[in-house]
Amino acid sequence: MVDGTGIGEPPDGLTGAEIGMWQAFRNGSVYDLSSGDPDVDDPHGGHAWGAGRSVRARIVAWLLLDGPPALSGRVASLKLKGVQITDVLDVAGGGVVPYVEMKQCRFEKEILLPEARFTTLRLVDCSIPRLEGARVHTEGDLHLPRCRFHSGVRLTDAHIGTDLLLNQAVVYRDRRGKSIMADGMSVGQDLQAEMLETHGEVSLRGAQIGVSLSLRGSRLSNAYGRRALNAPQLTVERSLYLTPAGVGNPLQTSGTTPAQGTRVQRFECQGGVRLDDGRFGDAIDLDQARFHLENDQEVSLRRIQTPELRFLCERPQRGRIVLSGAKVVNLIDRAASWPGPGGLRVGGFTYENLIPTGPFPLSRRLEWLSAATPEYSPEPYEKLAAVLRNSGEDADAREVLLAKQRRRRETLPPAAKIWGYIQDWTVAYGYRPGRAAVWMAVLWAASTLAFSHSSHPAIKPGESPNWSPALFSLDLILPVIDLGQDGYWQLRGGWQWAATALILLGWILATTVAAGATRLLRRN
Repeated sequence: MVDGTGIGEPPDGLTGAEIGMWQAFRNGSVYDLSSGDPDVDDPHGGHAWGAGRSVRARIVAWLLLDGPPALSGRVASLKLKGVQITDVLDVAGGGVVPYVEMKQCRFEKEILLPEARFTTLRLVDCSIPRLEGARVHTEGDLHLPRCRFHSGVRLTDAHIGTDLLLNQAVVYRDRRGKSIMADGMSVGQDLQAEMLETHGEVSLRGAQIGVSLSLRGSRLSNAYGRRALNAPQLTVERSLYLTPAGVGNPLQTSGTTPAQGTRVQRFECQGGVRLDDGRFGDAIDLDQARFHLENDQEVSLRRIQTPELRFLCERPQRGRIVLSGAKVVNLIDRAASWPGPGGLRVGGFTYENLIPTGPFPLSRRLEWLSAATPEYSPEPYEKLAAVLRNSGEDADAREVLLAKQRRRRETLPPAAKIWGYIQDWTVAYGYRPGRAAVWMAVLWAASTLAFSHSSHPAIKPGESPNWSPALFSLDLILPVIDLGQDGYWQLRGGWQWAATALILLGWILATTVAAGATRLLRRN
C-alpha cells in the first residue's frame, strides 16, 4: 500500500528511537542504532544500551501487524540493527506481511510467535531469552544464525516454507531440559544448523526436511538427560550430515564438505542420539563424528532406512551403537570406527554392499560380528556371507559360515560339542572339502602300510580273491561301497581292532563330508 495523503505519521507518545523506527519502516530502510564500537554493540556482551537504543515490543508488534503504509515508491519492511526491544514481543496468531530482518539486536524478554504467519523472518546475531514459535508458518525462510537463546527455542509443528538456518546459534535449555523443541516441524528445503551449540535436548520427533539436514561442526550437549539429539521418525529427503565444518575466515557453513587441508571442527555429541525409524533419501554421513556417551547411552539407528550409511566416526569409548532392524544399501565403514565387544547391536541389520575405507581384513570383520552378537545369532553371519558371495568373494563367504558354526558350537551340549570339534578338525564343517581328501589319503596310506604286515588267513580257502592291502584298506574306509576284499579275510587280535577303528573313522569322514555337502547344496 502506498501513502500519498499524509496518512501514516507517527502517533503521539512515541520515543525518539521509536519515531525513527516508524519512519524507517515506511521507507523500507535499515534502522541502525549501533555505536560503532564492537564491544559496546555486542548484543551478547555486558554493556548497557540505554533508552536511546531501546524501543518497546508493542510498538514493534504494531508495525508488524498493522503498520503504516509505505512511502511512495517504497516497500514497507522492518529492518533493525543494534536495537534493544523491551518487554515481551507478542505477535501470536497474527499475520505479518512486511519483510522482517533484525541484526545484532537485544531482546529483553521472550518472543512469542505461536500460530503467527510470516513471509520471511530473519533474526541474525541477536540475544533472545526464549523463542516460542509453536505452529508458526513462514512462506519463505526462517533465519536464526548466530543468535543466542538463553532458555530454549520451541518450533513444535512449525511450517517453514523454504530454509531454516541455525548456523552458529547457541541454545541453552529451558525448564524441561530442552534446548530446541521442534517435534512435527516441516521444512520445505534445507535445515542448516552448522556450528550449532546446544546445552539440552534437541528434539526433532517426526520432523520432515525437504532436502538435507546439516549439523556440520555442531556441538550438542545434554548433561541433564540421556539424549542430546532425539529424532525418531525423522524424514530427510536427501542427506543427514554429522560431519566436520571448515573453520576459517569466513567460517565455511555453506553446506559443503571442507577441502583437504582446511582446519575443521568436528561434529561432537555429549549424550545419546536417537534416530529410530528415520527415513533418509540419500545418506547418513558420520564422517569424523565424535560421540561421548555414558555406559547407559546409545547412538540408536534402529529400523532406519537409507541408501547409504557412512559409518566413519571415531570409536565411542562407552555406550552402544545400535543398528537393529536397519536397512541400508551401501555400508561405508572403517575398522577403527566400530566399538568393541558389548558396544554394538546389529540384530536384523541388513545391507547389500560393504565398502570399507582403509584396511578391513576378514579377521577384523569377524571380530566386528562377534562384538555385535554377545549371544549367538546365525542371521548376522548369514547376511555377511551373502553380501560377500554376491561380491564374488566366495572364499571369504565360506570363512564367515565356518565362523558361524564355531560360534554355534559353543552353545551346544558336551556330546554335540565334541562332534562339532570332530567336524571342524576333519573337514571344517564341509567348508574346506579338500581336508576330507587329505584325511582319507593319509588314513588309506597308513592302513595299507599296516595291513601289508598283518596275518590274513582266508575265511574260505580257494574262494578268496588275491590279497591286496591297498584295496582291503579302501574297502574298510569307504562305507556302503564293496570292493570285494572285506569279508574274505580273517583278522585276529589287534588287527581286528584296527580294522574296526578304520571302519568307524571311515563312517565319521563320510558323515562329515555328507553334512558339508548338504550345507553347500542348501546354500546354493
